[in-house]
Amino acid sequence: MNIEEKLSRGFELLQEKDIDHSLDIAREVQEEAPDTPEGYYLEALIMQQLNQMDISFSCIEKAIDRSDNNGVYLNLRGHIHMMKEELKKAESDFDAAIKYSDLAAAHRNKVMIMLMTDRGSDAVNYLIERIRAEPRDSENWILMGDMIMKGGQSDKARTYYEQALNIDPENEYAQRQLEEIDG
Repeated sequence: MNIEEKLSRGFELLQEKDIDHSLDIAREVQEEAPDTPEGYYLEALIMQQLNQMDISFSCIEKAIDRSDNNGVYLNLRGHIHMMKEELKKAESDFDAAIKYSDLAAAHRNKVMIMLMTDRGSDAVNYLIERIRAEPRDSENWILMGDMIMKGGQSDKARTYYEQALNIDPENEYAQRQLEEIDG
């Protein structure tokens, strides 16, 4: 198997929750291609799954050092910072991920940072702009529904979850949220 095939298999194993074999592949790729970021990124994801944030952080730093402003890697590092409650560093990484790759996940993480730093109205306005910019992104509709639901407006939240299901009819989370509203 070449490096790309190994990485593909490693990511598949991670999705299947076969952590040990996925980690074996990540380290094998690191050994065979130490100057490439992908093996370190895979290990960072694995360690995050295991809630080993310090090891995950170390691995994603190695991936970032071996790449050119990769938004996916910056977003993951930002997420680790967020989990460690290093919110300014997290927001800086999300901003960089948005700048370099315009990642939808980084935009949503930025909304989460705004909420965590008591900038709720900024978060709502930012998310409204994201919905306007990317109206087919069901996750933005879901996030807005969640924010409205937390504000106690379940009828209004319903419309956002319904819109998410119009875009992605198989979205189990949006389905569960509607079931919860319906009681």
